[in-house]
Amino acid sequence: MLSRLVRNLRICVTEKCNLKCFFCHREWDPSSNCLLEAKDIVKIVEAASSLGIKNVKITGGEPLVRSDIVEIISGISPLVDEVSLVTNGVLLEDYALDLKRAGLSRVNVGLPSLDSSKYESITGGGDISRVLKGIEAAREVELNPVKINMVILKGINENEVEKMMDYACNIGATLQLIELQPIPEGEQVFEKFHVSLRQIEESIALKSVMRTLNPTGQRAVYTIPRNGGKAVVEIVSPVNNPDFCSRCSKLRVTCDGRLKPCLLRNDNLVNIFESVRSETGLEALREKFMEAISLKEPYWKIPQKI
Repeated sequence: MLSRLVRNLRICVTEKCNLKCFFCHREWDPSSNCLLEAKDIVKIVEAASSLGIKNVKITGGEPLVRSDIVEIISGISPLVDEVSLVTNGVLLEDYALDLKRAGLSRVNVGLPSLDSSKYESITGGGDISRVLKGIEAAREVELNPVKINMVILKGINENEVEKMMDYACNIGATLQLIELQPIPEGEQVFEKFHVSLRQIEESIALKSVMRTLNPTGQRAVYTIPRNGGKAVVEIVSPVNNPDFCSRCSKLRVTCDGRLKPCLLRNDNLVNIFESVRSETGLEALREKFMEAISLKEPYWKIPQKI
């Protein structure tokens, strides 16, 4: 029903995190309290699935700080084609096997640097060794493809792209190079550390043997010969990119139970919490989804000619 407009649902299950990355946009989630219980999340996914949404990504905060995260994955995985999860990887070694058994398909792991001291500085004290062990555990239980999310920060990690490509190639992961997004109440951070990925992409394109697009058509995906193997690199470049924005097929759920049609807007959220807790079945919840879909429009738009 909605599959041509929205194919992916991102559910924020907590605003809490065990790291303090200075560049985090926190999904632009305006909520201060997590109200959704595991059973609520299952009901939301049930409604979404009935409308044709078949891919769910669990986000935060850091999802793995929820003690019931395995229960959540177990409850929603039978309802959709794929459940993936975005994590900083700190707790992934402990959870990887249980998540796989619960039905998790794959993981995205945030890794802004391979330099331990730089990583510690960026993340506010994070231990990179735990993250690397978490990535290895994800590979061992076949949470594939493991994707490495590297947000590019001007003056900090631009010179590590080649090194990160080697790392991703060696472990068989996909590297996602992500443009820094605007940050709520963080204009100075965005202005100081934002850099376009154009030059990086041009360099990668010259070395690639194949360029494709991801299923939504938003991202270029390059295959580059590397160390006797092949590195796969996705370019995530949304800022001031109307084409990227117009192809968005995501709908978000905040952790206090609101549908969020656009990452960068908080003025058009649709409250579904009462519908989730209602005993009237899924119809009211489906209507809320339809309302949220009707509010979707590109944030970055093509300038109008005068």
